[in-house]
Amino acid sequence: MTRILILCTGNSCRSQMAEGFLKSFDPSLEVYSAGTRPSDQVHPKAVQVMREAGVDISDGRPKDVEQFLDQSFDYVITVCDNARETCPFFAGEVRHRLHIGFEDPAEATGSEEEVLAVFRRIRDEIKRDFKAFHASIPTAS
Repeated sequence: MTRILILCTGNSCRSQMAEGFLKSFDPSLEVYSAGTRPSDQVHPKAVQVMREAGVDISDGRPKDVEQFLDQSFDYVITVCDNARETCPFFAGEVRHRLHIGFEDPAEATGSEEEVLAVFRRIRDEIKRDFKAFHASIPTAS
């Protein structure tokens, strides 16, 4: 089984969306997400725009990367520049480290509709890029 950890800073938007998409593409993958400085909750707008895409991440909870440091992963993927720069050392084996970066939708400003438009754009970019990543996994079907 392929084990994947997706890292972000807060583990409230991008990494949660990427985790949700990978699980929806291939339920046989073992996918986790975590943050270098986890937020208190998954961002409500991330939950909303993922629900629009048919993926439910409402049960997701931000987790601290510390709890995964002694585990082995086939892929550790950072989705924000800060997590890439501060990615900790893993005691467990990490076969591949990748960076697939996205803008932080939580920093969007403007009207409700403008902010939602940013969340939807980032969601669609995450879906596109993680679909391509999934297709590149040797055992993915």
